[in-house]
Amino acid sequence: MTDGSEGWEQVAGGGLLHRRALLLGGGLAAAGLATGVRAAVGARSPAGMLQPGAPLSGGGTPGNPARRIVPDLPFPGTGSSRTPLDKLHGTRTPNGLHFERHHNGIPDIDAAKHELLVHGLVRQPLLFRYEDLLRYPRYTRTLFLECSGNSGTLAAPVPVQASAGQLNGLVSGAEWSGVRLSTLLDEAGIDPHARWMQAEGADAAAMTRSVPLSLCLDDAMIALFQNGEPLRPAQGFPMRLLLPGIEGNASVKWLRRLKLLHDPAFSREETSKYTDLLAGGKAEMFSLRMGVKSILLRPSFGLDLQHPGYHEIDGLAWSGRGRIRRVEVSADGGASWADATLDQPVLPQALTAFRMPWRWNGAPAVLMSRATDEAGAVQPRRADWLGKYAPGQGYHSNAIQAWSVGTDGKVAHVYA
Repeated sequence: MTDGSEGWEQVAGGGLLHRRALLLGGGLAAAGLATGVRAAVGARSPAGMLQPGAPLSGGGTPGNPARRIVPDLPFPGTGSSRTPLDKLHGTRTPNGLHFERHHNGIPDIDAAKHELLVHGLVRQPLLFRYEDLLRYPRYTRTLFLECSGNSGTLAAPVPVQASAGQLNGLVSGAEWSGVRLSTLLDEAGIDPHARWMQAEGADAAAMTRSVPLSLCLDDAMIALFQNGEPLRPAQGFPMRLLLPGIEGNASVKWLRRLKLLHDPAFSREETSKYTDLLAGGKAEMFSLRMGVKSILLRPSFGLDLQHPGYHEIDGLAWSGRGRIRRVEVSADGGASWADATLDQPVLPQALTAFRMPWRWNGAPAVLMSRATDEAGAVQPRRADWLGKYAPGQGYHSNAIQAWSVGTDGKVAHVYA
């Protein structure tokens, strides 16, 4: 009987090993962290999948406002709660204010009984317990997470008069920690014919999404911690899939199953939902990566100017393609633009704060921001974004948003 550490490079006394040895050669599975597949693979669904889970909550922390709940009737536990972005500063969202989006409530899961199955086109199916994953090398990234329906009201024929958080609050930023997904897939052994991965959650909706395998072999992780604490139930405790830069719905919460496939599964959430109907009548499927985007937080609706003079315009920018390279701000409805200052560090697939000094002379103004990412993609005007899609498009809105400032300092949402 061995502990599986044979052949690992020792770097110091007392049994310290080279970290690279933990990640190569299947050493972790040899050490007995993965339980293998038992007869329980064919067991019935967990009890939490058999009835709707707990409803949404406003959340909040002392000194901070609660999220705004938007129920999706008549389905129990379905809806969203939005981060009050206009009331916050910085790029890391407090856990109690991170946006939520659920399709059948929040399941009550016992971490001691929860298991993650990796199967399908693999050399050996594996079953991982929560305690198994806690023993793996920790991987940490600061990332944004955005629902693909965020900012969808920009498609409305008349500008919706609501705060920046109410319009755009289905995005949040956090530090996520867990286990690289590629580590688990390498242990299971990827079949050469595998091209896609299907992820399933343990909620009553059995949330199921297909993602290209290529997205799973880079920076994807099984997240266990958020901002230094174990995932909260509303964020997928005990474990969730996390795909950097990809629409939030694909980062399946309460993760219980990963199946490698040759083709996508074409589940409900990638056929009748989360597809983009184009102006020509065709539909884009698996348009997973979130586009380059920026929003102005101050001034904005509900945060009026009290007097002419010096003010600071500030906001957030992000892109699923990587780092934000540039944010420009306009105070004349897009007739002219100037570069804003980006707060450092600028991280890939993370929220980036920007700011611009502004001397308001009391005349009417229209404020806008426009982001460019390191791939060269530029945030589009609303008209250009709408022109690509059929009427009613509500997913993947990254169009430029505008705020008007009246002579009385009142701020309103406008189209420009």
